[in-house]
Amino acid sequence: MDSPPDSHDPDRREFFKKASAVVLGGIAAAVPIGAGVPLLLDPLGRREDAGAAVHVVNIDSLPEDGTPRKFTILASRKDAWNRYDDAPIGAVYLRRIEGGKVQALNVSCPHAGCFVDYASASRAFLCPCHNSLFHLDGTVAQKSSPSPRGMDSLEVEVRNGSEVWVKFQNFQAGHATKLARA
Repeated sequence: MDSPPDSHDPDRREFFKKASAVVLGGIAAAVPIGAGVPLLLDPLGRREDAGAAVHVVNIDSLPEDGTPRKFTILASRKDAWNRYDDAPIGAVYLRRIEGGKVQALNVSCPHAGCFVDYASASRAFLCPCHNSLFHLDGTVAQKSSPSPRGMDSLEVEVRNGSEVWVKFQNFQAGHATKLARA
């Protein structure tokens, strides 16, 4: 006669099947989570060198009569996961002023952020969006101007007697005071 099958074996097999499925499912879920969390948190650990001085040009490239010239600012730029070397981050007008110094003005209009043009015939800056007019030093030239403040000046340093370095920064448009853009 045959002996009856052991009733514990099927339960044991079911337990091991379920336990194995839970362990393997946990491993399968942990791998993408383990890879994704560091990638997701990576931008939090990065530090931006915002506001660092950037070499723009040699002083010999600027006219001695004080006529402004427009220069694109190139710098390394980082977003959340990418790095771009020598990427354009903005532009400035540079001009020689008395005493061998250099003045830098951000090309963005403080009213609405449009790029300001230099009008050589009137020796002034003109915003084409709303006809704001600015003197060579960046101050507002018209009382009726919609611009709440003059053009934004930037810190300039002349290094080694000829290298012009600018601490480039963008400011919020539409405010009467210079507020750094975040």
